[in-house]
Formats: sequence, C-alpha cells, structure tokens
Amino acid sequence: MSTITVDIGTLIVETPDIRGGRPRIAGTGVTVQRIVGWYKLGLTPEEIADRIGHLTLAQVHAALAYYHANRDEIEAAIRAEEVEAERLKRQHYRSIEASR
Repeated sequence: MSTITVDIGTLIVETPDIRGGRPRIAGTGVTVQRIVGWYKLGLTPEEIADRIGHLTLAQVHAALAYYHANRDEIEAAIRAEEVEAERLKRQHYRSIEASR
C-alpha cells in the first residue's frame, strides 16, 4: 500500500485574477471566507466537506487553519464585503424608489 504525502503549504493559494486574489483552496474557486462563513454558522469541518462534495476534509481544515493563523486579515475582508453588500443594497432600493 503506497501513501501520498501532501504538503499542506500547497493547499491554500492566492491568485490575483481568481476570486479577486482572496485566499482559496488550491485547484478550486472555494475561498477561505466561504469556508469560514459556514464554520461560523455552526457547521463542522466534516459537514462543510460533505456540503461541497469535491473538497476533502484536509482542504477544509487547511482553510480553517489559514483563517485562524490570519484571523485579522480574513475578518477585515469579511467586514469589507458586508459593508459593500450593504452599500449595494441601499443603492438598489434608492433606484427602485426613484423609479416609482
């Protein structure tokens, strides 16, 4: 029986032209922020891996390890996305009101 050793340092990547350069699981479009969002909703790593069937449990754990090692960076990115979403929501409702 042969075993394959995975260098965990290769599981998370950042590429400027994919997902806006946000950290993501290598070979996928799944961002660390997406994994963290589900984790904060109370899903276990196993449940997250089941929900996104093409991810391994190791990949989910790598994303969570990245988050815990870079919590301030990821939390700032999450807050920035929330602020932008709120801005877009307000803009959308203003345009609806203006068209009435």
